[in-house]
Amino acid sequence: MTDAQNPKITPEIVAEHGLKPDEYDRLLEIMGREPSITELGIFSVMWSEHCSYKSSRYWLKTLPTSGPQVIQGPGENAGIVDLGDGWAAVFKMESHNHPSYIEPYQGAATGVGGIMRDVFTMGARPVANLNALRFGAPEHPKTRHLLSGVVAGIGGYGNCVGVPTVGGETNFDAGYNNNILVNAMCVGLARTDKIFYSAAKGVGLPVVYVGSKTGRDGIHGATMASAEFDENSDEKRPTVQVGDPFTEKLLIEACLELMASDAIIAIQDMGAAGLTSSTAEMADKGGVGIELDLDHVPQRETGMTAYEMMLSESQERMLMVLRPGSEGAAEAVFQKWGLDFAVIGQTTDSGRMIVKHKGDVVADIPVATLADSAPVYQRPHVPTPPKRALLPEWFAAPKDGILSCLERMIGTPQLCSRRWIYEQYDHMVMGDTVQRPGGDAGVVRVHGTQKGIASTCDVTPRYVAADPAMGTKQAVIETWRNLVAVGAKPLAITDNLNFASPERPEIMGQFVGAIEGMGEACRALDYPVVSGNVSLYNETNGVGIPPTPAIGGVGLIADIEKMASASFKRDGDLVVVIGREQGWLGQSLYQQLELNTLEGAPPPVDLAEEIKAGRLISALIEEGVTDTVHDCSDGGLLIAVAEMALAGRTGIELFAYEGKLPEHAMWFGEDQGRYVVALSPSAAEQVMERAKLLSIAARIIGRTGGDTITKPGEEPLELAKLRAAHEGWFPKFMS
Repeated sequence: MTDAQNPKITPEIVAEHGLKPDEYDRLLEIMGREPSITELGIFSVMWSEHCSYKSSRYWLKTLPTSGPQVIQGPGENAGIVDLGDGWAAVFKMESHNHPSYIEPYQGAATGVGGIMRDVFTMGARPVANLNALRFGAPEHPKTRHLLSGVVAGIGGYGNCVGVPTVGGETNFDAGYNNNILVNAMCVGLARTDKIFYSAAKGVGLPVVYVGSKTGRDGIHGATMASAEFDENSDEKRPTVQVGDPFTEKLLIEACLELMASDAIIAIQDMGAAGLTSSTAEMADKGGVGIELDLDHVPQRETGMTAYEMMLSESQERMLMVLRPGSEGAAEAVFQKWGLDFAVIGQTTDSGRMIVKHKGDVVADIPVATLADSAPVYQRPHVPTPPKRALLPEWFAAPKDGILSCLERMIGTPQLCSRRWIYEQYDHMVMGDTVQRPGGDAGVVRVHGTQKGIASTCDVTPRYVAADPAMGTKQAVIETWRNLVAVGAKPLAITDNLNFASPERPEIMGQFVGAIEGMGEACRALDYPVVSGNVSLYNETNGVGIPPTPAIGGVGLIADIEKMASASFKRDGDLVVVIGREQGWLGQSLYQQLELNTLEGAPPPVDLAEEIKAGRLISALIEEGVTDTVHDCSDGGLLIAVAEMALAGRTGIELFAYEGKLPEHAMWFGEDQGRYVVALSPSAAEQVMERAKLLSIAARIIGRTGGDTITKPGEEPLELAKLRAAHEGWFPKFMS
């Protein structure tokens, strides 16, 4: 082997691999000698923040992860919950933030591809994609370019593979000017008796590589995702992977075909850190050693070194451990689908990962040590200082009236329609989508049944920045409400915890607070965390993103005939708001958009009240009392009502408000735990009575009908005018 391919390890080379001096000392202690360059590369990716969770693992272990509905919690490629009748939902959320900032189309596309592989690795057919996107201020010179590339990448990959994109969220804030967030979520369907895991149990078993050939793209992708950016970030473009959705489609079909047999013992996606992480994780979980011969790895470039092959993050690749004797039949399946298939090694009883290339041993590492010896840090953290609660009386009313304010707010980047985005995604492919993007949650039918899987994702970073525990509690409950609002029973969450550098105590304090809030909400709601991802070091030149713990929720609708949606459906329905009104304007969009400031504590979440209101809504939908529900969130009650009117193309006459709050605080306050329902006048009376018996606040606020929104003492607002404001911003911005 040449010196160029196996250079002497210097402190500079160690630093280039993202290892701190004390971490390298730890490596030397483990190995008992200086590592080869390939071994250094292997340790660097396995000990990266992205792969090892070294700054977050201690806190993640405090989250609730089990329940009667949970088949698989964290620790596998994806989480799994039971849907009954032999069906299971398999789902996870993952970030592709750094690659998407550098190369937006491929960064976003490969994020979608990677999360789908996590799901079908478990034996599930992907049936729904979602995404949570954060971009910088609209006026920032890079925002439009990044938004255009990311949306095209998500649509280009998902549409070509043929998996519907059914939901998500997109928001803008100057805090993301130099670090956008692209979080991809996938939900798949599996039979409970055909779930596949990654533990390679058994000795002398063939280790098989399938999918695309290995190239030099994506080398050190995991390391890049574990470091902050600076002015030289564009130089990291070669670490961004390149995806091929058509190959992914073939890979899904080939894997699912082979999974129908009994050939596969273990299977793992080659995601972050590629061949290195898939090999180490499979061997470690199975309690075995593994020996690889890289000469057999399918390669698309000449002269690839062992280092390059072990660290490449080329897309659309899987690693399998097969039953001996099944190699021929398995190869025939992959050849039929036009994919590479190669036996590249075997499991051993040595407990070591031994990698050979051109007759030389280039890596010889104890498996358990490699998989589990990354340092686990309890980093210093300081809590975010609490902000004071602001009374509704302290906020000025809009000078030109409530309805004018509504029209103005609903046409802003924060509240306008995202139709320009989701119409670029195929949300009807596969023929099982029963609730499209734009509502509270996307819903897909469990094929051939009356069951539906509802899914959603949410977080309000301005709340989290003001109070990490309360803000993250709110993100969890917001997904729970979204699922309840369509008639689903919430089952479990996945998460994507996006933060700046954990080496800064105030950032680590945000993270710790977020975990505490998430845990409290999930325990109270019986809504465990079954999978997730942590993305740290989202900062450039020391300036971090707002704390953004995105939450993805999944629920079950037992009978999709009883599903609810947000649109007004009939004239003459009474509109009722369920839940307590506080007029909370601290950290609200009214405060930000109308008063040009953002201060105070975020709206508090009362989990006991949330559960009471949610159970009432679930009962009303289940009993067929209402088919029209929308939860109140960004912008408050009047924004929710306007969205229902626009979705149903039916206006509303708002009744006079006779309560104690300032009227603008009542309409635009972002009070939690509230739903808006539309129902017949007779049903409305019954609901008011039921709410009173349950000690749940409820108020009739209007009657549907006409083509305007009217309110005593103000000029009517035409729906056509409101729709022009709501639908106009995105196309104008992107043109």
